[in-house]
Amino acid sequence: MGALVNGEAMPDVPVRIPLAMTNRHGLVAGATGTGKTRTLQLLAEQLAAAGVAVFAADIKGDLSGVATPGTSSEKLLKRTDGIGQAWEAAGFPTEFFSLGGVGRGVPIRATVSGFGPLLLGKVLGLNETQESSLGLVFHYANRNGLALLDLDDLRAVLAYLVSDEGKGELDGLGGLSKATVGVILRELITFADQGADVFFGEPEIDTAEFLRIAADGRGVISLLEVPGVADKPALYSTFLMWLLADLYGGLPEVGDLDRPKLVFFFDEAHLLFRDASKEFLAQVVQTVRLIRSKGVGVFFVTQTPKDVPGDVLAQLGSRVQHQLRAFTPDDAKALRATVSTYPNSGYDLEETLTMLGTGEAIVTVMNEKGAPSPVAWTRLRAPQASMAPSEDAAIEAAVAASPLTAKYGTAIDRESAHELLTKRMADAAAAADAAEAAEAQAKADAEYAKMQAKIEADRQKAEKKAQAEYDRLMKQTSSRARSRTGQRSALEEVLGSKSTQKVITQVLTGLFGMAKRK
Repeated sequence: MGALVNGEAMPDVPVRIPLAMTNRHGLVAGATGTGKTRTLQLLAEQLAAAGVAVFAADIKGDLSGVATPGTSSEKLLKRTDGIGQAWEAAGFPTEFFSLGGVGRGVPIRATVSGFGPLLLGKVLGLNETQESSLGLVFHYANRNGLALLDLDDLRAVLAYLVSDEGKGELDGLGGLSKATVGVILRELITFADQGADVFFGEPEIDTAEFLRIAADGRGVISLLEVPGVADKPALYSTFLMWLLADLYGGLPEVGDLDRPKLVFFFDEAHLLFRDASKEFLAQVVQTVRLIRSKGVGVFFVTQTPKDVPGDVLAQLGSRVQHQLRAFTPDDAKALRATVSTYPNSGYDLEETLTMLGTGEAIVTVMNEKGAPSPVAWTRLRAPQASMAPSEDAAIEAAVAASPLTAKYGTAIDRESAHELLTKRMADAAAAADAAEAAEAQAKADAEYAKMQAKIEADRQKAEKKAQAEYDRLMKQTSSRARSRTGQRSALEEVLGSKSTQKVITQVLTGLFGMAKRK
């Protein structure tokens, strides 16, 4: 780490963190501008040189210099000579990543189902009831083979479960409130507006990519570029927590190693715990406590130890505390709270922590036996790589040459819940339209048959009346003719013929029919 300070730096009294103890986790804290980022870079460089993979988020964009050898100067060499550091410039194997392709780097994506309802509920700011409902939606999608890959998939399942077609699907599981779904959908819109749409999808990153070792035996430093993280703190913090949870779930138990497989730096750690639910904090504590046995160390980087919950702080074996300021009552309170977390020492820490120079820190670590070392005022070593950002052209060339770009660079949009439910609802709508059309056709056919039956009945009735009228006329004509001549007349002969009978019947039928219609 550097050299002990006793008025002046003592180059013959180095302060070290045993490599095997870096998986006992740690904290780097201090006010803005006191050197936290350079301490992070220093640790990352030495871990990589020892063959340990490193993951860190490049919050301010100035960690990218780790890939470029540093530049010597008289001031730098004077400082390094004063602490016994034989400084020489060196660059380190670096892989650049970005959240969903926003910014420079290999895109990191996760599926919605892989992210899970607990982390998603935290990032959406849901209450316990809404989180429970979201968990029910995930359960339903998993049970019914509806892959939740991106936010469109989740929106489609939510909309389906409160639609006429799908509202009965969850009756046996407690149902789903339309009001709750409305809240979740509105929060998803806000989440998407923060850039989350590009993060969720496929191909999902294999977190084993962050454990790679370069051909020369040095660990690869994976840098995540997070531009504008202040505008989307929930996305950033829960994404990093997802990475840790995924690593924990995918790595085998290895116990205590001579050196960890990966050290994970969680910069701006206060963003992780802001407005976090009890369930989420419990998951963080459990992950931090247990991931050590998977060969992973976690360092939280933030302004004061009070930014980290006590249950998490208790798991951190190494502490690097840069200068704190006490300009306000809140600052003074934070300073006293920080001092209370350190073991007793010969220092007046309330005074010492406000006197530290840039690049100096109070350090306590676990020794090889797992016991805490004495508190030491330390002047820290200088990074060997550039403390300025790497050139844009160099970063872009490194990303283009990376084999991971070919593997993860292009998004995949395979059939998932959105497409399946869209098709299902389209088929249901088509079936409903067909049923409605068939019903309308059947109704029309029934009306037509009824009308035809009525027409036939009217026709038969009219024929019957016409026949009766014909018979009456025949009878009347026949009686008159016979009464005058006693014989069948020529008119009777004509009227009695079949042709005449047919004509008269048709005429009379028409007359009766018209009369009826009137």
